[in-house]
Amino acid sequence: MNNFTADDTFIIAIEVLGTIAFAISGIRLAAAKRFDWFGAYVVGLVTAIGGGTLRDVLLDIPVFWMLSSRYLAVTGLALLTVIIFRQALVRGMRTLFIFDAIGLALFVVVGIQKTLAVGYPMWVAIVMGIITGSFGGVIRDILINDEPLFFRKDIYATACLAGGIAYYLVSLTSAPLLVAQITCAVIIISLRVLAVHFDWSLPILKIDRDTLPENSDNDKSKQ
Repeated sequence: MNNFTADDTFIIAIEVLGTIAFAISGIRLAAAKRFDWFGAYVVGLVTAIGGGTLRDVLLDIPVFWMLSSRYLAVTGLALLTVIIFRQALVRGMRTLFIFDAIGLALFVVVGIQKTLAVGYPMWVAIVMGIITGSFGGVIRDILINDEPLFFRKDIYATACLAGGIAYYLVSLTSAPLLVAQITCAVIIISLRVLAVHFDWSLPILKIDRDTLPENSDNDKSKQ
């Protein structure tokens, strides 16, 4: 007997859509680095399931992609999409950005929703939403030998945090749950788009290299 509720079906649906979006973004970057098909598939899969895997391990619940082969199949579909439309997808940074922003937003929503469903408070849900949305991208960037976008000055994790806070604020009202989910996703995508368009960024942590202890020791050794 099927015990899935409408909420379960909705979460699975946005999880699949997020998987497609993140897998395409990962495979697209792997293609730009001239990975072979298998390597590109692995990068796409890790991008799509990395954050959710860490979330489920931390929450001590069954890892989502181990319960169904659909996520492996969807990543294969994403690889096929990139192969067929590689000219448009591999060359266009804007295309990559769109898929990455959509995947980020959808996975933050899933992370928040799943965390609340197992009884954790909202602040934990927001943290898990950020992990769900961003950790796969961190692993992706490491695999393709890039500096993780999460640790750069871009408005990335901050967008996830803003979306999570918006989810919380809407949930305090009498609005339906769907409104909170949509608001969260729209806030994240909007902030990512605006940050790129207006070149918004967080301040960079800078340290004067001359003041570092090792530099002082080196200077003394040269005297």
